[in-house]
Amino acid sequence: MKINKLLISAILLSWTSIACAQSHQYKVSIIAFYNLENLYDTIDDPNKSDEEFLPGGNKHYTSEVYQDKLGKLSEVLSQVGTDKSPDGWAILGCAEIENDRVLQDLISQPKLKERNLKIVHYDSPDLRGVDVGLLYNPKYFNPEHSEPLFVELHDPDGSIRYTRDILYVKGNFNGEPLHIFVNHWPSRRGGEEASAPGRAKAAGIVRQKMDSITAIDPKAKIVVMGDLNDDPVSPSVAKVIGSKGEKSEVQPGGMFNPWVKPYKEGIGTLAYNDSWNLFDQIMISYGFLDQHQSGWFYREWHIFSKPWMMQTDGRWKGYPKRTYDFDRYAGGYSDHFPTYLVLLKQID
Repeated sequence: MKINKLLISAILLSWTSIACAQSHQYKVSIIAFYNLENLYDTIDDPNKSDEEFLPGGNKHYTSEVYQDKLGKLSEVLSQVGTDKSPDGWAILGCAEIENDRVLQDLISQPKLKERNLKIVHYDSPDLRGVDVGLLYNPKYFNPEHSEPLFVELHDPDGSIRYTRDILYVKGNFNGEPLHIFVNHWPSRRGGEEASAPGRAKAAGIVRQKMDSITAIDPKAKIVVMGDLNDDPVSPSVAKVIGSKGEKSEVQPGGMFNPWVKPYKEGIGTLAYNDSWNLFDQIMISYGFLDQHQSGWFYREWHIFSKPWMMQTDGRWKGYPKRTYDFDRYAGGYSDHFPTYLVLLKQID
């Protein structure tokens, strides 16, 4: 009888995943992030530096390669979070996409098509021609407002150096307001220390927008996700965003970063020079931390890394299996592993 009641509850509420603990029943939802590693189409855009990813470019990025990459990415995305919720992720931020066309091609893949996923995307002025975007399942999330947040950087001569915009989306997450920031902060090109001011600038734009939200509602539910090109303990994250690795240290208006502890234990999402970084983070605001509330609360973090997503030999052995080894197509997935958080909400 108990199993039947759970199934009935799930059907009535249009939710397919229920977790049980201490005689309570919970809805389960997944918020995820994935750097899709240079997901370009094969069409030349004169306004973007996409020459490398064209059929005639150095990488010989043909339609066959593009379709193979889409299939491999959809294989990953179709499995992320499904061990916690049969529907998989409700919301997924992504980075390194050329345009909304590649996202449309991705969600149209056979392994994702039945989810009827939707897209939020804006073209950004990034010099490499890549953007961030948001994919969402309309069963769980309904966007009400979105906008790109411009990150103004300058070269030593004072000229503007263009990078990725930050995507801000506000919407209804199963009856609750939710604010989402999708980020891909400036890279470490030129060295970690020399490039740090660019990431601090991007973090400051997020922090300023967050402050305007929490000034109205200190318990507002906010998610900051992305490839930050910095680790959880880096100044841009720990000082500018002000995120904390211990929930007990987070105050109203503050942010909890669940990735601090795994990072300190040597766990990461991408590898470089035989060491791991954890750039792919999902931070959550104070409003998610009370586990006795009626709304959504944080349960646990995960890195999705299956053996078939890893390089098994050569110089990159044990690394995420990347799409290209320099200009040779390696047939991988991405040079990053996806991350996700599990959220719970008690059923009355």
